[in-house]
Amino acid sequence: MRTLALAAVLSIAASAPAIDEAHRRQAETMIDGAIDFLRTQQDETGGWSLREGRPVFPAITALVVRGMILSPEIDARDEHVAKGVDFMLGYAQPDGGIYDRALASYNTSICLSTLAVVEAPEAAGAIKPAQDFLRSIQWSNDSADHAETGTVDEDHPFYGGIGYGSHSRPDNSNLNMMLQGMHDSGLSSDDPAFQRAVTFLTRTQMHESVNDMPYAKGSTQGGFIYATSPSGEEPGAGESKGEVITETLEDGTRIERMRAYGSMTYAGFKSYLYADLDRDDPRVELAYDWIRRHYTLDENPGVGMQGYYYYLLMFSRALDAWGLPTIEVVTPAGETETRDWANDLIDALAARQKPDGSFVNAHDRWMEGDPSLVTAYSLLALQEAIR
Repeated sequence: MRTLALAAVLSIAASAPAIDEAHRRQAETMIDGAIDFLRTQQDETGGWSLREGRPVFPAITALVVRGMILSPEIDARDEHVAKGVDFMLGYAQPDGGIYDRALASYNTSICLSTLAVVEAPEAAGAIKPAQDFLRSIQWSNDSADHAETGTVDEDHPFYGGIGYGSHSRPDNSNLNMMLQGMHDSGLSSDDPAFQRAVTFLTRTQMHESVNDMPYAKGSTQGGFIYATSPSGEEPGAGESKGEVITETLEDGTRIERMRAYGSMTYAGFKSYLYADLDRDDPRVELAYDWIRRHYTLDENPGVGMQGYYYYLLMFSRALDAWGLPTIEVVTPAGETETRDWANDLIDALAARQKPDGSFVNAHDRWMEGDPSLVTAYSLLALQEAIR
């Protein structure tokens, strides 16, 4: 399956140098520029990216605040941080969630990640209610009676997932953010929320050796797709935001199927690590092998520039969770090459940062035309790179 055995890859990576000092200084300058830009974009109410007449997404404010407070010189007393925290907590609901009129899980999960690093009593007091809320809307055999979910057994394609609510089905983007929030706020990987999530994750990993869903039969990709279903009416049909791929089955049959793609593969890989799967677990190995074979900072592999900055955030968080400064990638020619992922990430973002410190994606799918959101993604990716 792999050009190098995993143990050899880890040995090579562990002995390689980490981020170099020049890149660290460059990243710190870029971080300062991004924070300066974001300070100018804060609404007088304390939030970011507010749209008149539309639901508020406190998650965007949470992303900005977390990106800022990860800088050593900034804490909860910072004027912009304090106003942002107050703004987020203003959307705390009686059910424990933190949201306005839409995307309850996504907003709550991202706010939970941020509140976990805010050293203030009011932030700490919102953490357990948010965790409990997210558990209640994860698809399982004891889901709460909530508009987002129903009760399902473990053999149901929705089991272990969590969704926006608007499509009545779970997906890996929401699940990734939920597990990020749970992990950041200190929830044990032994918690049923993580264990249930692994069931859903496995069903979105495109390799027949670990995934028994019909759409994975014969697949040897190893990466992840978006969801087990495109809608609530088609459970088990699978969904990818990536392009179609042609695979050859053992009998020589060529079949077009859903393609695994970058942002969801890094998110799935990271989620396995947060759930404390062993590094030699076949699911972890397959995901890591996909990452090695599709390593790039030029695009979100499988979908081009769509969701590019979200991809960079998933890339940085996943490889930071993996814990090694380098990755032994496999080139299209089958050769191996050692890459310092943090240096590569900093170079990619340095080429895209605007003079005012902001970032924006010309491909505005998934809200990446919003400079505050994209700058927050970039800021967080840079913070991960220099940790």
